[in-house]
Amino acid sequence: MSDDNDENIENGAGRRPWSSKADQPKGEKSSSFLRELAIIVGVVLLVSWVGQTFLFRQYVVPSQSMESTLIGGPAADGKPRTNDRIVIDKLSYRFGEPQPGDVVVFKAPTDSWNPDGPPRDGSTLRGKFVNLLSWFGYAPPNEYSLVKRVIATGGQTVECHNADGGFKVDGKLIHEPYINQAIQPPGHEPCYDREFDAITVPKGNVWVMGDNRSMSADSRYHTEDKYHGTVPLSDVRGKVRFIMWPFSRMGGVGAVNPQK
Repeated sequence: MSDDNDENIENGAGRRPWSSKADQPKGEKSSSFLRELAIIVGVVLLVSWVGQTFLFRQYVVPSQSMESTLIGGPAADGKPRTNDRIVIDKLSYRFGEPQPGDVVVFKAPTDSWNPDGPPRDGSTLRGKFVNLLSWFGYAPPNEYSLVKRVIATGGQTVECHNADGGFKVDGKLIHEPYINQAIQPPGHEPCYDREFDAITVPKGNVWVMGDNRSMSADSRYHTEDKYHGTVPLSDVRGKVRFIMWPFSRMGGVGAVNPQK
């Protein structure tokens, strides 16, 4: 009896119940590994897509326009440096709207912000591949992205005249402690080179400017476009929360309300 049972377990069932992967045929081990690898890759891509689509996304700061809050582009002496890599929060603006002082990433709302069009050709094989990577958050989106600070929101009026002391929101001068005066041109005027009469920000839009005011082509430079220099909330990608790289600058990015 026991001999028959032993024979049945080994040969009739095909494999001992305590057998390990090491006992599996080579081809079966390979296919099992590939299945597990495919599952792992699929889960990673799914988690990345969900996170990058609904929760967060990382960007590299491309220029000096937000210095010294955010660092990008070459230094003032022309020497190269490491651009800040930032993380934006995409969830906050699903339940609320940008507030004065928020640092935001947004898509160029009109051609005046980006006359050259998308940064890459999506019709080429390489462009399609990079766009696929972008969909999962492993490459920048195929759009011209900018980072600025919200100065005024829908319904507010903005204006700037040197004779009145500078930039005003709803008739009151704003306070901007985040502007590093040490990197501004000596003897600059309050409005720099951009005086303009009162503009009312449309509902559902924001007025944005760079902290490095003399190096920022922001809302002030686009007052003749269809949004009068403002940015629709539909083009705002998220609120900048964190500098993740370089290590020496790692930390949070706070909102400083210039209207207070």
